[in-house]
Amino acid sequence: MQPKIAVILPCHNEVVTIADVVTQFKIALPHAKIFVYDNNSTDGTDHAAKKAGATVCYEPLQGKGNVVRRMFSDIEADIFIMADGDGTYDATVAPMLVKTLHEEKLDMVVGARPHSSENGQYRTGHQIGNRILTWFVAVIFGRDLKDMLSGYRVFSRKFVKSFPALSKGFEIETELTIHSLHLQLPMLEVETKYSARPDGSASKLSTWRDGLRILWTILLLFKD
Repeated sequence: MQPKIAVILPCHNEVVTIADVVTQFKIALPHAKIFVYDNNSTDGTDHAAKKAGATVCYEPLQGKGNVVRRMFSDIEADIFIMADGDGTYDATVAPMLVKTLHEEKLDMVVGARPHSSENGQYRTGHQIGNRILTWFVAVIFGRDLKDMLSGYRVFSRKFVKSFPALSKGFEIETELTIHSLHLQLPMLEVETKYSARPDGSASKLSTWRDGLRILWTILLLFKD
């Protein structure tokens, strides 16, 4: 039987890129249903996504964690593919990630970004912060990790429907990773291509503010 696949894309002001992201995932996974969850965009992201053929939903509570919690609750599928709407992740490898999840009976596959940044894909602060936080979680939970903060992930239905999402913002990737490590759920990191944002598209991640929130989330989850 053909598994029911949902591509879920949380978005806030990504009108420059969202149509192309939707199109690329439609090409890579023609049988998948694509959902764009608009998080209070003011630039017409929702209209661009609809025109490209996505199902558009709305989450009024600001923050990526709030959006992910809503997506996980609302959508029914056998396999879930989560990516950002900024065009930085490679949709062409999605079938390979789905195949890896299915054949190896995993609950999560992470599209890990390469450590090198040749074309400005990473801001330096983001790259250093990601390495430090990923190392910290690996030390605490005893597993070598490459990219704890990647937003490109494939999940089983079991993972999605049992995940107790608590985060409101960009801490959500940390919570997803630690949930998997703590419960010893089968997961795998697969290195994937990572591209720079196109002109006119800006990152919503604040290096220091969100980095401190992620660190605080790690400490709270470790305490619990």
